[in-house]
Amino acid sequence: MIFSPPAPGRPGRIVVRQPDDWHVHLRDGVGMRNAAAATARAFARALVMPNLRPPVTTTAAAQAYRGRILAALPASTSFVPLMTLYLTDDTSPAEISAARASGIVLAVKYYPAGATTNSASGVTRIGHVYSALAAMEAHGMVLSVHGEVTDADVDIFDRERVFVDTVLARLVRDFPALKVVLEHISTEEAAAFVLAAGPHVAATITPQHLLYARNALLAGGIRPHLYCLPILKRERHRQALLRAATSGDPKFFLGTDSAPHARQMKESDCGCAGCFSGHAAVELYVEAFEAAGALDRFEAFGNAFGADFYGVPRNVGTITLASQEWMVPASYPFGDESVIPLRAGEAMRWKLIDGQEPGK
Repeated sequence: MIFSPPAPGRPGRIVVRQPDDWHVHLRDGVGMRNAAAATARAFARALVMPNLRPPVTTTAAAQAYRGRILAALPASTSFVPLMTLYLTDDTSPAEISAARASGIVLAVKYYPAGATTNSASGVTRIGHVYSALAAMEAHGMVLSVHGEVTDADVDIFDRERVFVDTVLARLVRDFPALKVVLEHISTEEAAAFVLAAGPHVAATITPQHLLYARNALLAGGIRPHLYCLPILKRERHRQALLRAATSGDPKFFLGTDSAPHARQMKESDCGCAGCFSGHAAVELYVEAFEAAGALDRFEAFGNAFGADFYGVPRNVGTITLASQEWMVPASYPFGDESVIPLRAGEAMRWKLIDGQEPGK
C-alpha cells in the first residue's frame, strides 16, 4: 500500500493492490449490466451469489450465468466472475464433484429456506445436506453461509446469534475440515465465534455493517435503502465488526453483499432486503478503515485474506483512491428502472480515480 504526500492530517492519495469482492449479487436480465459494471469498476474478481429465479443449482446453470455476466460487460474487461451453486435439500455429491471439476465454481451457498431474497428453495434442515457437505469437505470446496435461523419465534435481531450457537456450531463440529465462510456477519457473537474457530472458518463483512448501526435504519423514520439481512444491529455490534475488520486477522475479509433492487421494490409496503453499495464499495470501506485509524490494513482485508482463504492467487494490479469529496447521485440506472445507492445524495470523502463510472 502506497500513501501519497499527506494533506493536513490525511494522505492525498492511496494506491492499493486491487481488491476482490467475496460476496456480491449481480442479478440477471436487463439490470445485470449495471450491477456488473458497478462491481467491475473497482474489483478484479467477485464471488457471485446464485439466488436467481430459478436458482443456480447446477454447474451447467453456473456456466450459463457466468457467460451472461461476461456478455453484459465490455469485451475488453479483465473482471472475473467467480461462481457459486445454490445448496438445496437435493444437491447431490455428484453435482459437488462436477462443480469442483469445472474450475469456475468456487463455493456452494447455504441459504436457510426463507431467510432472505429468493431463498425459498434453500435448505430446510441441516441434516438434509450432510451428504453434499461431506462431498464438499472431501473436495476442498468452500461453503458460503447466510447465517440466520428462520424460526418465527426468534426475534429478527437475534437470528444470526441463534444460528451461530445452534446450526453453525454443529456444522463446524461435524465437518472439521470443511472450509466455511460466515457471510455478512452482523454481531459481536459471530465475530467471536469466527475468531475462536479453527483455520477453516472465516467471515466477510459488508460496508453497511461497518458504517451503520440500527438507529440509522429506524430512528427518525424508516430508511428502506438501509434495510438488509442480516439486519443492522446495535452500535456495540458495529464497533465489534470494525475491530474485527481492521484487526489484520486473516479470518475477516471483504464481501460487500451489494444487492440492487429496483426503487419501487424497496420503497413499498413489503420492501426487499438488500443495500446497493457497488457504486462506491471501495470508497465506503476505506472511509471505515480511515475512521478506525487503520488505513494501512485495508489492502490485506481487500486483496489478500479472501484470496488466500479461497485458494486463488492474490491480485497484483493496483487501484488508486484520492481524498477528494464527491456527491453520490440520487440514483443509478438499473435496467429500465433505477436503484438507490448507499449514501444517495450525500458526500463521500474518498474517490476511486482509475476505475469505470458505475452504470456506464
